[in-house]
Amino acid sequence: MTTAKSIVLSTLNSRYIHCAFGLRYLYANLGGLQGSAIIREFTIHERPVDIVEKLLLHTPKIIGFSVYIWNVAETTETVALIKQVAPEVTIVLGGPEVSHLPDKPDVVDLADYVIQGPGEISFRQLCEQLLSGRKLLNKIIQGEIAPLEQLQLPYPFYSDEDIKNRLIYVEASRGCPFKCEFCLSALDKTAKPFELGRFLDEIDALHRRGARNFKFIDRTFNLKASTSVAILEFFLERMSDDLYLHFEVIPDNLPDKLKQTLTRFPANSLQFEIGVQTFDPGIQALISRRQDNDKTKENLRWLREHTGAHIHADLIFGLPGDTLANFAKSFDQLVALQPQEIQLGILKRLRGAPINRHSEAYQMRYSPLPPYTVLSTRDIDFGVMQDIKRFARYWDMIANSGRFKHTLPLILGEARQNPFERFLTLTHAFHRRAGSTWKISLARLYKLIYETLVNELETGQTQALDALQKDFQHSGQKGSLATWLNRDRRPRAGKANKRQRHHTG
Repeated sequence: MTTAKSIVLSTLNSRYIHCAFGLRYLYANLGGLQGSAIIREFTIHERPVDIVEKLLLHTPKIIGFSVYIWNVAETTETVALIKQVAPEVTIVLGGPEVSHLPDKPDVVDLADYVIQGPGEISFRQLCEQLLSGRKLLNKIIQGEIAPLEQLQLPYPFYSDEDIKNRLIYVEASRGCPFKCEFCLSALDKTAKPFELGRFLDEIDALHRRGARNFKFIDRTFNLKASTSVAILEFFLERMSDDLYLHFEVIPDNLPDKLKQTLTRFPANSLQFEIGVQTFDPGIQALISRRQDNDKTKENLRWLREHTGAHIHADLIFGLPGDTLANFAKSFDQLVALQPQEIQLGILKRLRGAPINRHSEAYQMRYSPLPPYTVLSTRDIDFGVMQDIKRFARYWDMIANSGRFKHTLPLILGEARQNPFERFLTLTHAFHRRAGSTWKISLARLYKLIYETLVNELETGQTQALDALQKDFQHSGQKGSLATWLNRDRRPRAGKANKRQRHHTG
């Protein structure tokens, strides 16, 4: 039997493994209303009509939705359905996608109230007024910024199921002192830390409950080295084979004391997300990004040589003023530093981000549909943009997947002198042969790599086969690689039309 609740806090996560950290903050700070509230999470892969049915089983008076760039389309459909079948329910929206009015998505027009910015205090106050029968005249509410020490922390409201099967998000600080214009954190005045002892007590409680996978959402985890070291020492005291920590770090700030601590962690226990974005000083200046490129390279080399940390480095394609040739230079420099992953992101138009001031001068053209990816710029036409989107997808399949450790050096060239050019050649060859970046089976992928190595990248057949065979054996695949490469993937005549009708690649 579903319990009736006056307030339902909800969002649509991109995948089940992700927990809605913001909802737990709202719930933690509801005060006396907490007993009348419940958190209900869904994913963007569920049908909105099914989500609506489950939400309304609680017979709520208020439903609050957290709206982000990745769920705004599905949230809009969900809210539209609620307004049709239960118009008496008050809909309250919050989150970055609805916090930068008048730049707004359509879902804002469907809602009753929108809280811009922080919601921990303002959402509770709004609910108190609505449940007492008072309605606010203003639809748009500016969220109240509370001192961090006055907030109730959300960590007790991770369930046992969350701890067992999902990522546990934590934050030791809020905000960011940097002004990189592509990021909404550029709007922050500075970074503010939570009181360290209180924070570590909460993390200790989570650890004692069995949490082992912690993802820190701090924009600048290593901003203050003494705090970073204290947190790392806390986890070193609780080190185990299944402990895994994710941090976003500033690439050009690794003081010696922090380095010494990092060397004590075993392999595969740390992941560092390092936003390089571009190595071009002119573009960095244009978008207000402060980054010492030489120090960044030095630190990346040091991390690879002296720690077992998994490095996830980010580059952005489509920044104002960038060109294909110029981006290739940044890519080649990053490849030479050998991070385990390079995430190639295509620039997206975030509502409220300062980078939008360049849209006219640099002819930035964005998709009108979420996630609002850039389609072309003054210096990059639509066709090239599509090429790099495919490049990024194939890079994920081959390089970031870790399946082709022996074959990737052949693709990039033994000397790695022109890795971008070579992988772009592979991208063009793959697209000609496969016609898609999706629904490529592993067997088909092996065959495409082999054909491209031999026919486009001038690799000897024996050398290509040897490398692919090593990766095939290492991956634990059954059967013979030769059988995979010789497999005829064409559909039989009797099934061709059926397969064509259902093809969505």
